[in-house]
This record gives sequence, C-alpha cells and structure tokens, in this order.
Amino acid sequence: MTTDPTPEPNWLNEREQRAWRGWIALQAEINRRLARQLQRETGLTGAEYAVLVSLSEAPGGRMRVFQLREAADWEKTRLTHQITRMVQRGLVAREPCTEDPRGAFVVLTDAGWEAITQAAPRHVAHVRHWFYDALSEEQVDALLDLSRTVLARLPEADRTMGEPCTQEVGGLP
Repeated sequence: MTTDPTPEPNWLNEREQRAWRGWIALQAEINRRLARQLQRETGLTGAEYAVLVSLSEAPGGRMRVFQLREAADWEKTRLTHQITRMVQRGLVAREPCTEDPRGAFVVLTDAGWEAITQAAPRHVAHVRHWFYDALSEEQVDALLDLSRTVLARLPEADRTMGEPCTQEVGGLP
C-alpha cells in the first residue's frame, strides 16, 4: 500500500468562499453589462473596444502586434483573428515593420479613431454608473489597496508555483 504524500487542501472557509465567488460574480456581471451596452450603443464588441483603447493610447495610434498582444493579454491566434475582423470593418490597418520584416504594426484608421472617440465617453459613463456610483471613497481606497497588494505579491507567488501550495506559500498565514 502506498501513501499519498499530497497534503490536505487548505480549503477556503465559508467567508473566504463567499468573498471569492462574489469577486468572480462581480467581474462577470460588470463585464457583461459593459459589453452589452457598448455593443448596443456603438456597435463595438468588448474585444474591439479593448484593442482600440490600447491603440488610442499608443504613440501615433500604432503598436507592434506583439505589444498589442501583451497589452490585451490574449493568445496570438485570438489577436490575429480579432485584427483581421477589425481590418475588414475598417477600424485598424496592418502596416509592415521596416525594422523587422517578420513583424507588423496595427494602426488605428480614421474610422477607428472615430469609433473610440465616440465609445470612450459612453464606456466611462457606464463604468461610473454600474461600479463607482455604488462605492464610497473609502471603498475605492480599499479597492486600490487590495489591487496593489495582490498584484505586488503575484511575482513571488509565481516563483513558488512549482512547489505545493500550502498555508505558508508566500509567507501568508
């Protein structure tokens, strides 16, 4: 008979489980509402909006494909298909990269600039309506603190991913 060396899972307690599931539900509901309303009002999908935002914030409205992929945090094939659809709609164009013949730029077209210019104020109004209007200043500060804390810990947590996750991972009780 062999014994299983895997330690018992450190299950979430009831409060932690409610908080985690609430966080997941919150993200899903807000994102669903934002995407639906954006599509209804502007004709842009959430994915198109994400690409247009990244490009509109880049110098000259242009980014290398790999930079856009990093900004969107998407798989290469997803971004490739998304760019192809957006080129067909006239929102972006592909341009060759003279420094790297294997590379390309994705560039906002005039129609893309117009689309993001029209969509951004609506999007921020919806973010305010469905998210920030429900929060106090103290809750926004708590959200900022929570985000900074978790994001700052992720690199160290990533380094320990090869090790079994126990209660002591990352020095947290």
